[in-house]
Amino acid sequence: MRLSILDQSPISSNQTAREALTNSMKLAQAGEALGYTRYWIAEHHDLPGLACPAPEVMLGYIGAHTNTIRIGSGATLLPHYKPYKVAETYNMLATLFPDRIDLGIGRAPGGSAEATNALNDNFLQKVYDMPNSVKELLHFIHNDLPSDHQHAKVTASPLPKKPPVLWLLGTSKKSAILAAENGLSYTFGKFMSDQDGIEIIKQYRDSFKLRKKDQKPDVILTVSAFCAETTEQAEEIATSALVWSLQLQKDEGHRGIPSIKEAMSYELDEKEKESIKQIKSKMIIGCPREVKQGLEHLQKTYQADEIMMITNTHRLEDKIRSYELIAQELEL
Repeated sequence: MRLSILDQSPISSNQTAREALTNSMKLAQAGEALGYTRYWIAEHHDLPGLACPAPEVMLGYIGAHTNTIRIGSGATLLPHYKPYKVAETYNMLATLFPDRIDLGIGRAPGGSAEATNALNDNFLQKVYDMPNSVKELLHFIHNDLPSDHQHAKVTASPLPKKPPVLWLLGTSKKSAILAAENGLSYTFGKFMSDQDGIEIIKQYRDSFKLRKKDQKPDVILTVSAFCAETTEQAEEIATSALVWSLQLQKDEGHRGIPSIKEAMSYELDEKEKESIKQIKSKMIIGCPREVKQGLEHLQKTYQADEIMMITNTHRLEDKIRSYELIAQELEL
C-alpha cells in the first residue's frame, strides 16, 4: 500500500504563520526520509488557523528543500483561475523539480463567500464550466491543443520533459465521473465526507476512459489519522484537532490549533460532546498496530491504491512522530 501526506499548514495557538509554513517544509522533509510517496499541500483563503493560500508558492520552497518525494497541490481550486496560468505555473515547477510534481485540482471555493468574491467575480459560472476548464488544462499541460482551439498558438512554457501528473479531488459522483471521463487519477476526501464513498470510487473505476495506453484508474483515499506509542497518547494528541474543529464551527478557532492542555480544559456541553464523537468516528486514532489495521481495512473496503493521511496536531513533533510510527509499522 502506498502512503502519503496531506498538509493544510495549520497554525498552532502558539505560532506565527511563518512558523507554520516552515513546519510544513519540515514535514515534507520528514515524509521523504520516512519513505512516503508524496506530500501535498492544500489551498485555503482567509480561513482562521490555515497559513497557505498559494500551494504553488510553497511547492517551490518545499521542492528546494527536498530531493525525491513527489510534491503537489491538494488542491489547486481551478474555478478561481484560468487553466493557462495554472498550466504555466505547474509546468515551471515540473521543470525545476523533474518527475516530482502533482497537480491536484478541485472545485471548492476554499474559503468564505467574501473571500470567494474577492478572488472571483463569477465563481458559480466557473464551477459550472469546470468540465471545459479541466479539458483545456489537460491540453495545455500536454501541449496538444486542437488546431481549431482559440488558444491553439499558445504554449504553456516552459515545457518540462515530464509534465505534472493531474489528479482530480472530490467527494461526489460528479467529481468521480469528471475524473474518469478525462482519464485522470482520482482522490476521494474521506476526511471531509464519507457519504457514498465506496460507490463513488466504484463508479470512477467503472467509467474510466484511457487517455494513453499505459494509463489505468488510480485512487487515493484521504483520511485523518493520529498515531502514538499507545492508544491513550494518540487519543490525547487528537484532542487538539477535535476541539479545534468544534471551535471553527462556532467561529472561535481564530487562534489556531489549541494545545492538548487548552483542548482538555475546553468546556463542552452534551451537544458538543456528541458533535466531537461524530467527528472522531471518521478518524483513525490509535497505537501503530491499531492504525495499521484501520488503514488496511479502509484500503480493502474502498479499493484504494493509496492512503493519504492528514494529521493536524498542536506540536510538529507529535505530527512527525505519528507519521514515523505508521511508516515503521507498515514497513515503508
